[in-house]
Amino acid sequence: MAPWGLCYHPRVTARLIQLTDPHLYGDAAATLRGIATLPALERALAHALAHHGDAAAILVTGDLVQDDPGGYAHIRHLFGRLGKPVYCIAGNHDLVGPMHAALAGAPFQIDGHFDIGRWRVVLLDSSVPGTASGRLAADTLARLDATLGAAAGRAALVCLHHHPVDMDSLWLDQVGLGNRDEFLAVIDRHPQVRAILWGHVHQEYDGARGGVRLLATPATCAQFLPHAAQFAIDPKPPAYRVLTLHDDGRIDTQVEWLAPA
Repeated sequence: MAPWGLCYHPRVTARLIQLTDPHLYGDAAATLRGIATLPALERALAHALAHHGDAAAILVTGDLVQDDPGGYAHIRHLFGRLGKPVYCIAGNHDLVGPMHAALAGAPFQIDGHFDIGRWRVVLLDSSVPGTASGRLAADTLARLDATLGAAAGRAALVCLHHHPVDMDSLWLDQVGLGNRDEFLAVIDRHPQVRAILWGHVHQEYDGARGGVRLLATPATCAQFLPHAAQFAIDPKPPAYRVLTLHDDGRIDTQVEWLAPA
């Protein structure tokens, strides 16, 4: 029996693709840390569609652009023609106003939540203008609490940009979620939460806290070296994550690494 009192046959209900931290510019040839970010995203998306084309929706979990509103046109061009819902949240390099303006209307949704199969997926904006670290506003935390409370027995996946737990990286843990204790207190009130998913850290992480899966996903561009005291680049290639959500509340997931360009 599922821990929140419902029992379902363990069949697959939905598959999601998560791409994160593309860091696009308006200039299609622009590079960041030695990687042309738009071609890297194009490769990641093409690989995801070729190998997981049955995915019901796509999550893009922040830093869609690198402080350049011109990059959102590339997001609309690449994702707007796929015939799938595209759910986005802002990261610290995004510009929230231009992002909402450029990605208004189907197939895009920014923040909010959506239900898929026996799951509720909640999208949170943890960005704070002018700083690399994140924070969830009081009204965002209240909305999270209400949205989870009204989930009607569904399992829940909560998505944000900034990491709510330490990554064992001195420099990176200074720019995580500033009010993580408040966030995790809300999570703890809702036992149907099965996983928390984020970007920002440009590396893979798969842990657990009190029965909740904790998942970080590498970027579609450059990666950060894990466990580094100071900023350092990891030579690993671009990547993305696939999540398979089951009716009984189980979640299967794997990171897909691209072959070096």
